[in-house]
Order: sequence, then structure tokens, then C-alpha cells
Amino acid sequence: MIPLFKVYMSDKVFEPLKEVLQSGYIGQGSKVDEFEERLKEYFNNDYILTMNSATASEHLALHLLKKPFKEWRGIQTGDEVLATPLTCTATNWPILANGFKLKWVDVDPNTMNMDLVDLERKITPSTKAIMFVHWGGYPIDLDKVRDIQTRTFEMYGFKPAVIEDCAHAMGSTYKGKPIGSHGNICTFSLQAIKHITAVDGGILSVPHSELYNRGKLLRWYGIDRETNRKDFRCEADVEEWGFKFHMNDVNATIGMENFKEMSKIVGLHQSNAQYYNDNLSNVQGVTLLENSPDRKSASWLYTMKVERRDDFMNAMKEAGIMVSRVHERNDKHTCAKEFRCHLPNLEKVVREMICIPVGWWVSEKDREYIVDCIKKGW
Repeated sequence: MIPLFKVYMSDKVFEPLKEVLQSGYIGQGSKVDEFEERLKEYFNNDYILTMNSATASEHLALHLLKKPFKEWRGIQTGDEVLATPLTCTATNWPILANGFKLKWVDVDPNTMNMDLVDLERKITPSTKAIMFVHWGGYPIDLDKVRDIQTRTFEMYGFKPAVIEDCAHAMGSTYKGKPIGSHGNICTFSLQAIKHITAVDGGILSVPHSELYNRGKLLRWYGIDRETNRKDFRCEADVEEWGFKFHMNDVNATIGMENFKEMSKIVGLHQSNAQYYNDNLSNVQGVTLLENSPDRKSASWLYTMKVERRDDFMNAMKEAGIMVSRVHERNDKHTCAKEFRCHLPNLEKVVREMICIPVGWWVSEKDREYIVDCIKKGW
């Protein structure tokens, strides 16, 4: 079976990991600091925090928005967050955990990203934040998102905060700049099967020092780890309670070694995706997604639409090719039933969409075989 996902682990990770494991210090320490410095350089942003998961990053991002800062008025319990239901539940359950209301936005059937026309239509004075996913690594149109923020300000006197869920998009670019460096709050996943893994972990990128300094405290209970303490086990006064969301040196060491090989990993994903673009564009029963020249997907997923999707899945299984929709639509879950609404694009695409293996482990021989199997029909 050609797998849909596989864990990448650098063969250079074991020596530095052994050092950390034998050092007697495996909590948040110098390796976390070193990893963050590398990430700050990559994103060209000094306000990067490593976390123990992308879910923690998203939960903390939303929590940080509760408090006013600069021109931001704050988001209160019961305010609306506009979100996509086509994602991992890790994107949307932090919205509920923070006491906010979900408002679902339909998907763009050409990209599987949030439908920005439907987004603008659904913004109200109660909308305080927008949370979207770069599906499969393909960047959403960030210029249009910014325009929508501006028009919202003109109508209602405020700009909704934007949180980019970049779990699929490590290595993606929009207009030549890495996703995560366009001035929004951004979260990344370092979970097992992502481009870069730290075994588990996440990244929170914020646009200014106020969010960064507060986030740095709140990811570790609200304790300032950089102050001198008379008793090293006893913290100074905690002004604002926080969470246990920080990364440790073990995860940071693994993440850092894998991150050094990111260009190779992402490049293999992109090469396989381009092969599919070139060889599946005219196959009967297959519709490929948008591929705009102003952005570059990291191609964590290769999603396409197929006729008679269930028959396609059965044919691929018989051929030894693992395929999947990858994520169930979140709006169908019982815990979010009060927020259900009609989403016509999503209703259609969930019957057509499918993901085929595209990752670093898919060899030239594998991808040729996959294309041949698809061309034979189902």
C-alpha cells in the first residue's frame, strides 16, 4: 500500500537528542530558545512562540484576543468567529473552548479554502475574528482577506482579527513571502505527519510585541521564567493566569533537526504535486483544483475532485493506493449542532473531493503508477 501519510525523521536527530536526554534538563530550555531563533529568522519575525501543539497555539491565540490592545477592542464570550468547517477539529474546537460562537463559512470549490464571497456576506457587528485554513498548503487570497477587513472597518468601525491556521502550509508562499509572515496571527503544526515534525508541537506567530510578551507568559502558567527568583522553585507574583502550552527541549531538538531539511521535504511534495498537475489535467472524471501563479503550495495534501468518488476510493484500495478525504466536515458533529447552516458548496464538494499520496516518500515510480491507475478509470 502506498501510504497517504508517513513520518519524516532526519537521521541526524539522534546524536543531539541523546545529548538532551542525558543532560538532566529536558523541559523548556536552551533548545527551545535555539529553535525559536531559527524560526524567527525563517519567518523574518521576532514574535515567534513554540508550543506543545497547534491546538494549543490556536487556543492561546483566541485567548489573547480577549484582552484589548492598541486599536483592538477585545473579543467577548458569545461573540462570533467565522470559520471553515472543512478542516481538522483542532481548528474549531478552541473557538468553542474559549466561549465564542461559531459561524460557518462555505468553501471555495476551486481551492477547498474558505469562500471569501460567503465570508464577507456573513460578517456582522458581532463578528470579531476570522479563522481560516490554507487547505493542503494552498494559500488563501490574503489580499482579498485584507480588503474584507478594511470594508468591515468602514461599515462597523472595527477590523475583525485574522487567525491563519497554517497546519498544512509550512513552506507555502504567497506573493513570494512565506505563509506566516503577512502580518496576521498564524499557527503551525509540528505534529507527527506534518512536513516538519517535533513528534508533537506547534508554532504561534504574532504581529507585535504586546501579543508576544503576553503569550510568552501565558503559555507557561503566566509565570515569568526570565526573572531572578530567590527560590528557584517559587515563582514571583502571577498577574494573569495561563496554561501549560510550552514546548520542551526534547521536542525542540527533534523539530530543529527536521526543520533543517525542510526545503528537501517540501520540495519533494511540490515535485510530486506538479507531476500530478501535468499528468491528470485531462483525465476524464477528474477535476484539478486552482493553481494560481502568485502563490506556491507546500502540497501537504494533493486534493482533487472525482466523479463517483466512492467507486474511485474502492479502485484505489484494490490498486494498493491509500486515499482519503482526510477531514470530516466539522459542522456535522453533535457538539457543534447549534451552529449548523446551509453550505451548498461544501455539500457538493464533500461528495467529490479526494486526496492521493503526494509526500516525500512517493517515488517517481510510485507517482507514475498512481497516475496510470487513475487513467485506467474506476
